Amino acid sequence: MSAGSHLATARPREDWGFFGPQSPTWRVWSSPTALLAFKRSIVVESFDPFLAIAVHEQNGVRSDPHGRLERTLRYFLTVACGDSRSAIEGSEILMRVHAKACGVEPITGRRYSANDAASQLWIHVTGWHSNLLCYERFGPGPLSADDERRYWADCAKAAELQTCDSAKVPRSREEVRAYYASVRPRLCMSEHARELIHYFLYPPRRLTGTNMWLGARVIAAAAISTMPGWMRELAGIDQSRALDAAVIPIVRAGVRFASRRAVTLRMVRSMAPSALPLLDQVLSQERPLRDEVVTVAEARARFGRAGRPGTP
Repeated sequence: MSAGSHLATARPREDWGFFGPQSPTWRVWSSPTALLAFKRSIVVESFDPFLAIAVHEQNGVRSDPHGRLERTLRYFLTVACGDSRSAIEGSEILMRVHAKACGVEPITGRRYSANDAASQLWIHVTGWHSNLLCYERFGPGPLSADDERRYWADCAKAAELQTCDSAKVPRSREEVRAYYASVRPRLCMSEHARELIHYFLYPPRRLTGTNMWLGARVIAAAAISTMPGWMRELAGIDQSRALDAAVIPIVRAGVRFASRRAVTLRMVRSMAPSALPLLDQVLSQERPLRDEVVTVAEARARFGRAGRPGTP
């Protein structure tokens, strides 16, 4: 995944990607609220036992939880706002990495794979939903009805880069609620998942430094405040309703301050430096070689392994 993402920093932008600078997707995913949303989505994803064991088996996550957050942010930002070549190449690398993450899930005794369609759909929906939720709660507020419809249509389009069935991706707020209700029976909290959640929410100071360690505490409280009560209780991360309410104006003020371009880039440089060149392109709306928005199928034909001579 990292190799595909870094390619975007070493060459001109090919096109506007799959959505373009006027899309609600660009607004939501390039907002400072995305940094909080990624923390939330990784925590929520851990309730899938098959995904939790796949992540747990990657020992580097426990020694570098911040690195996992950075890689996740970089990949999804590339899909949402990068050019189509970087998105296609990044998705292919990610699937090859995921292909190695397979085994037997200890709670159910069933085999798991990080490329499993159901787990990939779970990751995709929680990521896009978390970004919109945090944008509404801590950022500029709700999208217009038309923009929200387009946002969920974009979400389904982006799903074509993963192994999940884009036809199953929710396309409205109501369908998101129905999706969460449908998957809840298979969600649970394992020892592995609880350990992962702790590392993601509260990374050790020795790994992050004091400033990021303090910031992570505020972000953790904000992320938890957006989660349903049953998740908070099951994971052992519940907090008072007073803290839920208190963190909102604090984080909103922080987001307003961070929305200035220079501040946003400074934050990303400290939290996810490998995503900085791409975000700089996005915020400056750097013009691409081709002034066009493309489909995933068009991009795959141009830049996918199957479309490149001499590749299997």
